[in-house]
Amino acid sequence: MFGRRSYSERDSRHQRAASKTSTSGRSAKRSFRDHATSKSQGTGSQRLQRGDVDSPPLGSTLTSPIITIVVGREQRLFAAHEDVLCLSPFFAAACRGQFREAHARRIDMPEEEPEIFSSILEYLYKGDYYPRLNYNKRRDTWELEDANHHTALTTNGGRGSVESTVYHNAVGVVLLKDTVIYCTAEKYGLEELKRLALRKQGLQSGIQCSSILASARYAYANTPDTDSKLRAHYLALIIRSRATFKRSGTMQQEMETGGKLFFDLFVAMCNHMDDIVGVT
Repeated sequence: MFGRRSYSERDSRHQRAASKTSTSGRSAKRSFRDHATSKSQGTGSQRLQRGDVDSPPLGSTLTSPIITIVVGREQRLFAAHEDVLCLSPFFAAACRGQFREAHARRIDMPEEEPEIFSSILEYLYKGDYYPRLNYNKRRDTWELEDANHHTALTTNGGRGSVESTVYHNAVGVVLLKDTVIYCTAEKYGLEELKRLALRKQGLQSGIQCSSILASARYAYANTPDTDSKLRAHYLALIIRSRATFKRSGTMQQEMETGGKLFFDLFVAMCNHMDDIVGVT
């Protein structure tokens, strides 16, 4: 995944997209969707034909049939318009296979988490999910919705603890919500949602080491080896916070368990040290 002396270059490139002080949005944008829309070209139908659309066409009449989605072990019911749901290649294929001969418009997804799927649907309809990502023109930074409201309740500058984690029943641990959404977007073929989730995760702070390491393992288990964004984000985060992780008993247990995550971490740290030596 990482070639020699690639860590600093890759880290500097990807962390600009996900860091707490992102400066990628130089012009005033009220939301991430506004920013994404300004970069898109063509109508919703033209972009759908090209296969590069992640959010519903603006002004959609939403007259397509309603699909029922049964999610999770508790079988939570969700409803969505077929044309909106099919903006995801995953659901477009599911609808074609599911409804080719049947009239019961229903999709069963027992392995998905209802809270995560709710965020996915919110994104498909609105172009974002709670807490929304807003652009602060005065500070020239991206911020999470309601961050200022939580400033008095946290010591994280108002950028942590806003819906930051979720208990994942399938794996039985607490994970970073944006990581689960990123991996779900990978599965559903929603590239813009992946970028949004990564940017939001870069704004989180004050997360426990155990949750970060569990989320890193989840990311490695649910992204392809070619992924160079979310995986790199975790490698950079661990290296940047190495003093904290070095004292973590959870880190020791995880490293003794092993896995590709820690080989990549070793390579990234070696490359990082090589870069430092090369400068001196």
